[in-house]
Amino acid sequence: MRPLPLEEFEDLVADALDQVPAELMALVDNVVVLVEDRNPDEPSLLGLYEGYALTERSWDLSGQLPDRVMVYREAICDVCDTAAEVAHEVTVTVVHEIAHHFGIDEATLHDLGWG
Repeated sequence: MRPLPLEEFEDLVADALDQVPAELMALVDNVVVLVEDRNPDEPSLLGLYEGYALTERSWDLSGQLPDRVMVYREAICDVCDTAAEVAHEVTVTVVHEIAHHFGIDEATLHDLGWG
């Protein structure tokens, strides 16, 4: 499907963040969620977490730049046929990448259905 307009896609990302339980979002520390068209190194990648999971943090990480969750608009639209599929994939991708912030690995996420 053709990429959704940026503003519409950003609204889907905001909606996905609203679906993460408030108790978990309260624990998300020093993370920014950004929308980009594609990952320059892996153009088919749907999302990426860059940073240090809470399970890996120690006192020497204070003062660091925020961790980043990247959501790739064009890549997600490439794998979807409808706007509803895009909305679903955005939610899966956002939850998946935020889960990495909590130290949840790829295998566990796939087992839980957040592949």
